[in-house]
Formats: sequence, C-alpha cells, structure tokens
Amino acid sequence: MQKSGLTRKSEFEWIVEPRGRMRVPGVIFADERLIEEMDDKVRDQVSNVAGLPGIVKASFAMPDAHWGYGFPIGGVAAFDPGDGGVVSAGGVGFDISCGVRTMLTGLPRSEVEKHKEKLADVLFARIPAGVGSRGDIRLSLSEMDALLREGAEWAVRRGYGPDEDLERIEERGRMEGADPSCVSRQAKQRQLEEMGTLGSGNHYLEVQWISEIFDEAAAAAFGLREGETAVSIHCGSRGLGHQIGTDFLREMAVEAGRAGIALPERELACAPIRSEVGRRYLGAMRSAINCALANRQILGELTRRAFREVFPGCRLRLLYDVSHNTCKEEQHALDGARRTLFVHRKGATRAWGPGHPLLPEIFRGVGQPVLVGGTMGTASFVMAGTRRSMDIAFGSAIHGAGRRLSRRRATREYRGGQVIGELARRGILVRAKSQRGVAEEAPAAYKDVSEVVEIAHRAGLARKVARLEPLVVVKG
Repeated sequence: MQKSGLTRKSEFEWIVEPRGRMRVPGVIFADERLIEEMDDKVRDQVSNVAGLPGIVKASFAMPDAHWGYGFPIGGVAAFDPGDGGVVSAGGVGFDISCGVRTMLTGLPRSEVEKHKEKLADVLFARIPAGVGSRGDIRLSLSEMDALLREGAEWAVRRGYGPDEDLERIEERGRMEGADPSCVSRQAKQRQLEEMGTLGSGNHYLEVQWISEIFDEAAAAAFGLREGETAVSIHCGSRGLGHQIGTDFLREMAVEAGRAGIALPERELACAPIRSEVGRRYLGAMRSAINCALANRQILGELTRRAFREVFPGCRLRLLYDVSHNTCKEEQHALDGARRTLFVHRKGATRAWGPGHPLLPEIFRGVGQPVLVGGTMGTASFVMAGTRRSMDIAFGSAIHGAGRRLSRRRATREYRGGQVIGELARRGILVRAKSQRGVAEEAPAAYKDVSEVVEIAHRAGLARKVARLEPLVVVKG
C-alpha cells in the first residue's frame, strides 16, 4: 500500500524509498490514522536527513514526530565518522538535553489530595519558572566551567541531592567529553543566573498519580505502585543550550559549504564529525548536556524540599532522568559488526533494552526506563527499552505526545484561563506564570498520547510499564 509517497512495510512502519540525494531510506513509525494526520513536512524532513553524509541504516521518525528545525522533532539518525559522517546542530535542537526526571514520593494519592492546594502553592513558590526566570544560584564563569564539565555530580557536591541519585541518571549524571572552552562567553553568561529554573514553553513540573500498571515485573524493578504518586520534571539546558545551537548553526552553515555538502535547507547545517567545527560542537553540546543534568538535579532537590514543607519526612526517590535532545557516541550492531556511531535523537528518547552493559544493574534485567511526557490534561507514561528497539531504531523511542497544533494556532483557539478552569473542574490544579503559555500547551494542541504510546509499544520501540495522570502542574 502506498500513501503520500510512502510504502507500508508493516502495521506500524512506513518507508520513504531512497530517491534523489537520499543515501538511505526513511522510516516513519505510525499507524494509518497518524500517517493521515502527519504534516507532509515530516516526510520531507526525514528524506532530507537521509541525504546527509555518513548516515547509516535509515532516517527515522517516531510516532510523535512533527515538523521541526531541519530535523523533524521525533527524528533519529546515526552517522559513521569513518564514512564522512556529520554532526548537526539541527539534529540535536536548541534545547540541548531537554529531558524528563521522574521521582517517586511513596505517598498515596489520597494523602496528596488532602493537601493538594497547599502543595501546588508551595511548589509554585519554590520552583522558579517562566521566560527569563532566575534562580537563587549565582555562578562565576569559573564555577560555570566546573558545572559544564561535571554535570549532576557538580550539583550533588553542592548539596543538591544524594550521591545515590547519580546511578539513576543517564551517563551517571556526567557526560564525558564536555569541553567548556568550546562554549561561547555569551552562552555561559546567559546561564549564570538560570541554574535551578524551569523555563517556559512545554517545560513543566507535574505531580502525578500512578493510575495503571501494564508490566508488573518492570514496575516492581522501577518502584512503581498503583495508587501512589510521583513527580516529573521536564526541562533542559535553558539559555546556554539555545545559544550554543545559535552559535554553531551559523558556523556549520559555512563549514558544510567548505566540505562540499549540499544542504536542502539551511537548518540542516552540519559539519563532519572529525572536522575542527564538528569537534568543537561536540565539546560544547556535551557541556550543555551536563548543564541540563545539573539543572534537573537542582530542581529535583528543590522539589524534595517543597514536599517536605507539606509532608514532613517525605523522601522522594529518583526513578530515572533521561534526555531527548542529544547526539551520543554509541556502539551499535550494524551489518553483523559493532560500529561506533553518532546517534542524533531530537525529540526522541534513548531506550536501551534489557541486558545492555551500560545500564545500571538495577535496570539491566528489564531495560532502561523511558519517560514519556503527556499533556496537562491527559497522562504521562513510563515505558521500558526493548531489544527490538536496539535492532530497529538504535535503541530509541518516543518522548511525548507530539504537537498537533502550532503554538500560534493554539493561542488562537484556546485561552489560558479557560484551560486552567476546565482542568480545575477535573481535579487538576495548574499554577502558571503566563496564561498565554498555558494556551500554547493546551491538551488539545497535542496528539493523543495514549495512541502514540500504544503504537510505540506495538512497534517494539519500548513497552508500556505504567500510566501516570496529573494532579498538580507548575508551568512558566
């Protein structure tokens, strides 16, 4: 069956056959309804990525994919440095290492419901959020360099959370290969007062309750119990990451021309991995990953302190912290051999399967936790990585619901106050700095997260473990 230039390979895989400059096929994971709804620009961007030098296997789009800057959001692509492979700032995105951290409270929903109003107010007061938000931490440039090298380890050393958290963070909280000297002074200065802040846009802190368990063994390994509550934090590297993306997009546009790489659009600007620009971008991008890991570690500790104000003695335990805007150097099986590849995941989450040697031992038997953010009015999910995902998509999965409406269109169709009121009537309390921001993130502006998760589950990208529904939402 063919639809809009796609060939259906299986129930949940659609192929864009190589044509023109494409070096590999494109693969979109979706069912027929999602394919019908998906913007044609996703297919076009998948095809454009498939034409970049050194790409291997395929250019992928996850079920939550939508149009992005150069790469589709929900895009995955791996490049071989030995075959002229490239690294692309557009393939990582501007919010470098944006990700999700989920912590378990051990409190039953009934107990949280009794104090929900107070909890919402305390969290809103204690968690800096919004455009240009500033935290209580003030850093010198030398301290910033230390943070960019050490990531969450730096935050733990400063008293933000226990050492045991590090075992449950991607890269154990510290991305190796970070080089703060590759980060511009402007990028660092933008971040000097933004550590421990949530930001705006689709970033949030959410108190949730675990409404359904799908996989008892994985839920037990993760510490998830039906009826108990959790907290999820979604944010990234703030102004520093955005500035790095801006700085290197310009450099890469020049470098691509110098390297003889024809770009179908400027936003696909890239540089050979082994070029001087490529090496500097990797050093800066890894620094931004550490910035994001430290930021979420600080926010996690601020959340713990806020909870203790309302529930004395409460101890929030970290389930996991994983990013979804990165380029990682990883080993993958390809054509019967292990190869070192640079895997871009933009709006896509790492999802390593059971037995992966780099997973913490506590997760090795069931696979890596995959944290999938939903919307203020629907649900989020905890999934687990699969061995099949390692085979079909370099161990990658969805990161959220995926936008259905642009932010501009959402603000034309919805009003923040109306959204807040409707959610309050359903028992979901929203505390937000900006009503426009709430309108941009209206639940109806997103795809059906349950459908997206079901497709990812049935396609083998990750498997469902638990469903979490919102009680309190803090937004910028």
